Amino acid sequence: MTTSIKSEATELLRNSNQALGIGEYAVAFLDPQNQDVGQPDQAVLDRTMLFFTDSILCGLSALALGTNAPRVLREEAMAYPSTNGVPVLGSTDPVAPEKAILANCSAVREWDSNGTNFGFRPELGHTAGEFGHNDFYSVAIAAAQLAGRSGTDALLGMVLIDEIRGRLAEVFSLKTYKIDHVVHGAIASAAVYGAMLGATPQQIESAIGMSVAHFIPWRAIRAGKQLSDSKGASAAISTEVAIVSMQRSMRGFVGPRDIFRNPEAIWRQFEPTDGDAPFDLILSNQGPDFAVMGMHFKLGLYEHQSAGALQGIINLLLENPGKLKSASSIKSITVTAYEPAFGIIGDPAKRDPETRQSADHSMVFILSRLLRKAIHQGGALAEDNDAIWKQLMLMPEDYSDEALFDEETRGLMELIEFKHGGADYDSRYPDGIPTSIILTLTDGTQLDSGMVMYPSGHARNKTADLAGILDTKFQRMGDLALEGAGPIIARINDLPRMDTTSLRSIWDFDIKEVGGFS
Repeated sequence: MTTSIKSEATELLRNSNQALGIGEYAVAFLDPQNQDVGQPDQAVLDRTMLFFTDSILCGLSALALGTNAPRVLREEAMAYPSTNGVPVLGSTDPVAPEKAILANCSAVREWDSNGTNFGFRPELGHTAGEFGHNDFYSVAIAAAQLAGRSGTDALLGMVLIDEIRGRLAEVFSLKTYKIDHVVHGAIASAAVYGAMLGATPQQIESAIGMSVAHFIPWRAIRAGKQLSDSKGASAAISTEVAIVSMQRSMRGFVGPRDIFRNPEAIWRQFEPTDGDAPFDLILSNQGPDFAVMGMHFKLGLYEHQSAGALQGIINLLLENPGKLKSASSIKSITVTAYEPAFGIIGDPAKRDPETRQSADHSMVFILSRLLRKAIHQGGALAEDNDAIWKQLMLMPEDYSDEALFDEETRGLMELIEFKHGGADYDSRYPDGIPTSIILTLTDGTQLDSGMVMYPSGHARNKTADLAGILDTKFQRMGDLALEGAGPIIARINDLPRMDTTSLRSIWDFDIKEVGGFS
């Protein structure tokens, strides 16, 4: 095993073979006999369960409403039946594992409404600030089903996925070099899938090497005026090839070794060194300090970079009851934020979104839709933070074709000016989501939110009733997909108590076919 710097963590030094180290760490983490590694506190397991529930209900609603990529990839998976396979969401029919994982990961990611990390661990100086999302839990479920393991093992696998990809996000910013952030998740997926199914550390190293050497996605999938299916399915597609790489490795195929120190791989190509990897990697063994604890929830459908602005609008609504009586009472809205928010969701190309995937990455659309919902509440707007988040929660219908071209929403969009806050704002990210709103009324009154750092849903927000707001989100998402969300939420929450048989049938339910989305 690689050198441990303390009992709670494993250190993979930059002058070591970190790919092999990840393999050793993953195998130890999922070894029931190992009492030193893979022992997260209950709070870590509880938070992971919240993210798991969130992701699955997002996925079920995306399938029910007929979104294109999840539908296409689910149909693709069903065309690969396998007696040694696993089911997709809403089925008991076994299909090829890599195809089930592809379909399920695509579904949970489609709304861009599941968990987010920003790669920030200042106590160690690991502040690369790379994005990432809880898209990959289907890997742990599928691997546990195949290996005949329990729900507890699957949950540990989820913690492990988030730990590996979350810590990589802290030390290397892929987006800086126009590489998509899902590479970190693909590496974690290969490691967890292999470790769960009995692969050796060397086989895991080989699979990581193949994934990095053969399958690197560029951020071209996220560029352009109107985004496509490729944006939402990026994690799923990279995970599929990571699983295939792991399967090949376990059959004896040998991929590139020591990939983090490989001079021709992305790490040293973008951050040249004299032979070492560009970073040390520190992975938690036990206790409370796991990457998932620093990840953030989205309280509805919106790109997480907009969460500070959403909270700013909500704060203004709460502090100024009755002031926003109509859209015509607003003269202008000025949003000041940090990079990368200014460059991504403030991109001028996204001021006129024509697709849902572009709209949920458009600051002007997201804020305008929330404001429109607030104005339409009339005098019945909620009077506290938790209640107003529940009342104004952005849901799939807010990104329908009707909503995309709603005249009132479009009118509000024209009132918004987006500014870069400069060094004062940039220096506060990724610790927080520094954003401020100045809303000017037609009578000349200016409403100023001040700088928002930790909006509701942010890991460092300590004031919002997170569980209560999420319960509303879970119910609404679930009701879109099922005849009553309660039983499915209960089944998902029962994961830690599931034996092998129960886990095999975890997706045995009928998803409504509502349609209406593309």
